[in-house]
This record gives sequence, structure tokens and C-alpha cells, in this order.
Amino acid sequence: MNLTVEDIETLSAGAAKAPAALFEAIHQVGKRRVNAGLVTAMRYDEAAAMVERLYSSNPAAYPVGGRKLKRDSDWSQHVLVEHRVLVSAGDELVKKHYADYEQIFGLGLHSCVNIPLVSNGTCIGTLNVLRAKPDWNADDVAVVRALGLAALAAVLMTGA
Repeated sequence: MNLTVEDIETLSAGAAKAPAALFEAIHQVGKRRVNAGLVTAMRYDEAAAMVERLYSSNPAAYPVGGRKLKRDSDWSQHVLVEHRVLVSAGDELVKKHYADYEQIFGLGLHSCVNIPLVSNGTCIGTLNVLRAKPDWNADDVAVVRALGLAALAAVLMTGA
């Protein structure tokens, strides 16, 4: 499943406006291409080992401005330190990687892909795409990785 001209136009239009518009465009493309049920973007403060939510497609459940300490976990090592994509496919992996798994399941979501947003060798944030379907194929992950490039631009636009 590749990005289409429509997807690129959606992302470009968002980028031309403001970070919030680009994050919303990422969400719209994520819904179209991989059936994203929740899209969030986080800024990462390495010194404080803290992530702060810059965007949420469901602000009632995951409000913008929410912060989480991300230190000494498999998730933080994999995504924030090693800068590797993390695919949590299915309930057991969601339980393993996310303390808020009950809230995730309550939204009907059963898998997640976390994309580290890396600029000049430093992780400055993450793009997180969750969906109901419990598995991800390589093409779906590639789409989310491409959306991560747009999310990197949006985080940089915020002054990170």
C-alpha cells in the first residue's frame, strides 16, 4: 500500500499551513492508508527522559500536552535510544510495551507502530499509530515510516 498523489497533496497542504495542520494531515492519511484509530506525536526531551504529546487524534483520551517519563524500559531503549521502529502487533505486545494498555484496548485498538523522529542523529520525538487490526505487514509499516518523515518536519516546525 503506497502513498498516493492525494496523500502527498494532503501532507503538502498541511505542511504549508502550520504544524497542527500537518499533524492532522498525517492522521487523515493514516486513516486512509492503514486504518489508523489513533495517531499521536510526541516531542522527546532526552535530558529529562520525558516525552510530551504535541498532537493527538483523540484529545479526550490522549490530550495534547500530556507527558510521560520514558526511562529504562525496553520501549525507550528500542525507540528513543537505538532509533528503531517498534511494531507492537497484538494484545500481548501492547501489554508489554504500554502501561496504559487498558485505555488502548478500551478504544478498540490492538496494535501500534512507533516511529522514532531523528534529526542530526538525535531522537527529537515519536510518531505513534495505533489501530484495531492486531498485525502489520511490511507495506503498512512502510506507510507509517513515510508518515514519520512528515511528523519529523512537523516537530521541527514547532521549534524542537
